[in-house]
Amino acid sequence: MFKAFQLQLEAPTVKEEQTINFKNRSANHFVPNLTIGAPVIESLRKHTKAYLDCHLMVTNPLDYVDPLAKAGASGFTFHIEVAKEYWQELIRSIKSKGMRPGVALKPTTPVEEVFSLVEAEDPVELVLVMTVEPGFGGQKFMPEMMEKVRALRNKYPALDIEVDGGLGPSTIDAAASAGANCIVAGSSIFGATEPAEVINILRKSVEGAQQN
Repeated sequence: MFKAFQLQLEAPTVKEEQTINFKNRSANHFVPNLTIGAPVIESLRKHTKAYLDCHLMVTNPLDYVDPLAKAGASGFTFHIEVAKEYWQELIRSIKSKGMRPGVALKPTTPVEEVFSLVEAEDPVELVLVMTVEPGFGGQKFMPEMMEKVRALRNKYPALDIEVDGGLGPSTIDAAASAGANCIVAGSSIFGATEPAEVINILRKSVEGAQQN
């Protein structure tokens, strides 16, 4: 029912080891398909204390802050491409509802566009680098996006850097070595004969990179 399992490592504000990542999409807006919304978050929250991480691929993220907070979301990641004029207000709103703010950027968006959000008085606490074009699962990992990850890790050593798209056993080492510490994986896990084994591979790669 949910879109992806996310590995969250070295995140001091996250108490649960397991994180469930949701992609909330608005039909015919930022991406063409509609998936999971607040009702699913609310239903799942009744059965888990896991960190519920929501990635909003919508043109109007402010409209979703209150519903997702009431539903029990833990993290709220919006796209810089749609919030350039009001990201400060959006971050304050997310934090006021007790959620952890994050910002995402598409492959075509320069990484420099999120620097001010990380350095703000009220900053985001996570940056999500999309490693595929947002909208559909099962796409091929874009290794050139690792330059963005490296730039972020070099500039912000303590920042949580998330990658999403095409992550699996064959691509995790590239992401981990570049500095990503939060991994969103969908198809590679749910399409695997042994999902737990894939999760273990991803986790070990990130843990190993952090120790080097």
